[in-house]
Amino acid sequence: MEEPALVPPTMEQIARWQGVQLPNATARHGLGEMQGLIDAMAALRGTMVFEDEPSSFEAALRDCREKEA
Repeated sequence: MEEPALVPPTMEQIARWQGVQLPNATARHGLGEMQGLIDAMAALRGTMVFEDEPSSFEAALRDCREKEA
C-alpha cells in the first residue's frame, strides 16, 4: 500500500514544531491513516447542524432547574 502524500510533510512539521521524530513504523502507519479521517470529516461538512437540537448538557440543565413556585 502506498503511503499517503500527507505523511512526509506532516512528519517534517512535527519535527519542526515539536522537535520530535516519529518513534517507529507503527507511528508512521498511524499518521498515514489520518488522511482517511480527514476525508471522512470533510464528507460530513455541511450535513451536520449544531443548532438542530439542544445539546444533552443544556437539556439536562433544563430538566434539573428548580421549578418556580
